[in-house]
Amino acid sequence: MSKQRFYVCIDLKSFFASVECVERGLDPMTTNLVVADPDRSEKTICLAITPAMKKLGIPNRCRIFQIPKNVDYIIASPRMQKYIDYAAEIYGIYLEYIAKEDIHVYSIDEVFLDVTEYLHLYGMTPRELGTKFMDEIYKRTKLRATCGIGTNLYLAKIALDITAKHAKDFIGELDEESYQRTMWNHKPLTDFWRIGSGIAKQLERYCIRTMGDIVRTDEDFLYQLLGVDAELLIDHAWGREPTTIAHIKAYKPKANSISNGQVLMRDYAFDEGKLIVKEMADLMCLEMVDRNLITESVTLHIGYTNTVSASPAHGTVALPMETNADKLIIPAVVELYERIVNRRIPIRRVTITYNRVVKEEYKQYNFLVDTEELERNRKMQKAMIDIKKKFGKNAILKGMNLQEGATTRDRNRQIGGHKSGEET
Repeated sequence: MSKQRFYVCIDLKSFFASVECVERGLDPMTTNLVVADPDRSEKTICLAITPAMKKLGIPNRCRIFQIPKNVDYIIASPRMQKYIDYAAEIYGIYLEYIAKEDIHVYSIDEVFLDVTEYLHLYGMTPRELGTKFMDEIYKRTKLRATCGIGTNLYLAKIALDITAKHAKDFIGELDEESYQRTMWNHKPLTDFWRIGSGIAKQLERYCIRTMGDIVRTDEDFLYQLLGVDAELLIDHAWGREPTTIAHIKAYKPKANSISNGQVLMRDYAFDEGKLIVKEMADLMCLEMVDRNLITESVTLHIGYTNTVSASPAHGTVALPMETNADKLIIPAVVELYERIVNRRIPIRRVTITYNRVVKEEYKQYNFLVDTEELERNRKMQKAMIDIKKKFGKNAILKGMNLQEGATTRDRNRQIGGHKSGEET
């Protein structure tokens, strides 16, 4: 019989907003503060709001114009590098107690810890160890955390998302028995991890509104309704989850890809959109060179303006050889763009994916390609990377980056599509 495992899931409360409060010497539990880019319109989404604002009934991912006019609040511009620095410091706290092999970083503000082998070492219960982490985080950073404890990863997540927020000590704890006793009648279903509004609406049509309803529903019917997704749903309805952190660490995808996307700040005409595509493809080529990766094909996905009803443009182009050379990739992407995009409809979203990415040592040259020219091109790309690393991403730019409507200079100052808080 396998050993009973215990997992701790820790989430930093209103992380971005709490960091901004701490930096200002304010208490996020009593301060009204939102993290949002003031340079954008009132339709911009708040990246985070403080617990104090949540208590007023304001949703976390609201837009600025949705905040009631009678609420006074501080707007803090995003500082993504600052948040990364805080997250790194907190990760260091976990490493003082737990080996990295037993830590799974779920997001910048949330981690899973397999504490099974550490309970005897520290002479603590899972709750005591979870409390220790929360106390250390607050002591060193003044950030508050919530904690979920479970006998598998799923139960730890549900204990965090549903149970902990209602507990006085912000700690929730579940095993399969307590989950079945307390969660089978919980509503709405969308409170549960991995159940979105789409699946919930599908189930609602058949009067399936709770996890208990799922357990009582014929499994064959659920497979007919949801396909392979039914297996995970049924396991979770019972509180079961076979995946461990060790499984996650050992997972290797069959095929790798690199994607980059952006939502444009306004509607872009056809030629303006082409410029954005060229810029994005160029930056992705530099990333590939820096990481010694090559690709065999590129997929382009273009979303049109919200003012018209039009299906996105989508297509893939094969490259003449596996490569990371901008000299080969950019013309191929531009040709694809010109072939699939409707010239009459403005665009608003661009996503580029480099498919089946492998290490460069596996490259096979095409005898139709000028290898000497490619090597000169590669040296130029390497030189650009070295300059950017030493003097900043905007230290060297191409002519297209200076054209009206180009976004590379602004994006070079961002992390994850938001302001880094540092000039580059």
